[in-house]
Amino acid sequence: MSEADNDTKVGMLALDTKDDKYTKDGTVDYRGNPANKTETGTWKACPYILGNECCERLAYYGMSSNLVLYFKHQLNQTSATASKNQSDWSGTCYITPLIGAFLADAYLGRYWTIACFSIIYIIGMTLLTLSASVPGLKPTCYGKDDCNPTHTQSAICFLALYLIALGTGGIKPCVSSYGADQFDDADEAEKKRKASFFNWFYFSINIGGLIAASVLVWIQDNVGWGWGFGIPAVTMAIAVVSFFSGTRLYRNQKPGGSPLTRICQVVVASVRKYRVEVPEDKSLLFETADVEIAIKGSRKLDHTKDLSFFDKAAVDVPSDHNRSSVNRWRLCSVTQVEELKAIVRLLPVWATVIIFSAVYNQVGNFFVLQGERMDTRVGNSTFHIPPASLGIFDTLSILFWVPIYDRIIVPFARKFSGHKSGLTQLQRMGIGLFISIFSMLSAGILELVRLRLVKKHDYYELKEMPMSIFWQVPQYFLVGCAEVFTFIGQLEFFYEQAPDAMRSLCSALSLTTVALGNYLSSLLVTIVTSISTKNGKLGWLPDNLNYGHLDYFFWLLAILSVINLGGFIMVAKWYTYKRPLGTLH
Repeated sequence: MSEADNDTKVGMLALDTKDDKYTKDGTVDYRGNPANKTETGTWKACPYILGNECCERLAYYGMSSNLVLYFKHQLNQTSATASKNQSDWSGTCYITPLIGAFLADAYLGRYWTIACFSIIYIIGMTLLTLSASVPGLKPTCYGKDDCNPTHTQSAICFLALYLIALGTGGIKPCVSSYGADQFDDADEAEKKRKASFFNWFYFSINIGGLIAASVLVWIQDNVGWGWGFGIPAVTMAIAVVSFFSGTRLYRNQKPGGSPLTRICQVVVASVRKYRVEVPEDKSLLFETADVEIAIKGSRKLDHTKDLSFFDKAAVDVPSDHNRSSVNRWRLCSVTQVEELKAIVRLLPVWATVIIFSAVYNQVGNFFVLQGERMDTRVGNSTFHIPPASLGIFDTLSILFWVPIYDRIIVPFARKFSGHKSGLTQLQRMGIGLFISIFSMLSAGILELVRLRLVKKHDYYELKEMPMSIFWQVPQYFLVGCAEVFTFIGQLEFFYEQAPDAMRSLCSALSLTTVALGNYLSSLLVTIVTSISTKNGKLGWLPDNLNYGHLDYFFWLLAILSVINLGGFIMVAKWYTYKRPLGTLH
């Protein structure tokens, strides 16, 4: 080999080594420079993000876990009204992420979206604390459960709650995606570790939930709502400090411009060309020549065969060009078309999680109201466990199953499937949907037994009948197990299948299933109440559940879950996974 050839080879190796220092998925550091692999991201950055999520979820669950009882006893609402208000507010908390996700993907980036919306969140938490502790703002109470709030006091409480709902809208869709951004998609070793991140992300959520359901719920029931809301407010401030502490270590995706504009451009261009034939040779479809295409931080996507109508937007005809430039409302790149296809393919999967979310909603809703009518004593002692604290068993179930799944099930399944994650994300979600059916059956059977005991011994007017609240543990445990499979699988699935520049939006889309599940639960309560109370009957869900049939409501959710599982299996068979091309930097 000549000296010149040797110098060329050394130069190429040096260039490769230099390139290997930086991520290839378009991420940059806090200064805006290409992210250095050795100095940023991976598990160096994740503890700050997980710490933020743990504290934020502690604040959220500490405030929301007992909210249905706050509405009922402090704001003097009936069981049905309290349940509806809790479902509507909780649903809004999972709709507002669409706002935060749009701003993150289009303009602010995930880092600044989390930072700005956290401030709104803290303002809402502070106002809620004041509404429950300051004389004149808090309801006037003549006994523990005998309160008469004014319209103004109720309005201030709901203003605070909906400020929190707005604040959480900038955090929920961004934090999980931001954590996943810390692992380079183009590096197989880092990509493999990303799957574990989603497991431990959900684990950290439930560490916060565990403290909320045990300590904070007890404080609310036994010390006071001012302290019960004040501690979550302080915890939220700690969450913000944790997040900012890791700034120098984070990898950031550049905002890629409005994803909604790009989607609309494809739809408009396709409709305009509805008579144009798509060529058999798909290489003739329009695509930009540069690696990063026209979207910041986004890789090209390979063409897929389904949803071929939208391919018309990428057929290049002379009228698509305006002098030397391309009219994007008439001609779109293959990658832009595939972005829309990816979103459309996600929608059927998204729809099948709504019923599961309605089941999950019962943990902070009718499970709590059911528990309130049972014996809340711990053994023979005089200590009473707050009904909402039974949610701790949902959390313990998650904390039990996450490491089991990550350390035992995944390696075992990987030997048989050959898949890097053991199970595909859709297989994982399907298992969770199956398990959720049994959680409703368990809750329904318990309520059936409880009502028979009420009827046999004439316990109708007893607030706490002699049947231990701990009989609720199986239904909580099953919901937690189902969450580990369905919700974590959904988080990973929507992140992986989202186009690079739409990941916050797709994470928000996945969260809207929880919102719609809450709204569905609220709608079912309205319909059931309307139908079952005809002709002067008390109905399934009266204020005193001893006179009702809450078990019928749980059976209804079980039947809907069975039908939904069948629909999910059909959708999963049809789904086509996205195929990214190339790397960035």
